[in-house]
Amino acid sequence: MVIEQRLIKFITITNWILFSIVSIAGFLITTPNFAKGIIFGGLIVTINFHMLSITLKKAFRTPHSASHNVILAKYYVRFIVSGFIIFVLIAKQYVDPIGLFIGLSVVVASIMIATICEIKKLFLKEAI
Repeated sequence: MVIEQRLIKFITITNWILFSIVSIAGFLITTPNFAKGIIFGGLIVTINFHMLSITLKKAFRTPHSASHNVILAKYYVRFIVSGFIIFVLIAKQYVDPIGLFIGLSVVVASIMIATICEIKKLFLKEAI
């Protein structure tokens, strides 16, 4: 269980670091709408990741773990709310869709970085 906790912590920290770097770069390099897309996308996906993490921790922490139906219902509610927010942001042209896509990719990038780091540790451990 130690590796899972370490990965979650690493991904959470990396999410916020990547989100900050990409948001600042977006404001310095791109148009305001593009930068807003990056920020809103990053916030949506990072908050969803944190909420999913909290839901799963609560489900597995209690002696009588929560029903899988409750966990799935919470997941789908978050999914629908996120989809609605993304729809409104794009339909009302508050953000640039490409910037939003980049922002929504923050968690995926964090997970990829964590995976690369773990694979590197695994191969370095075998080499020693």
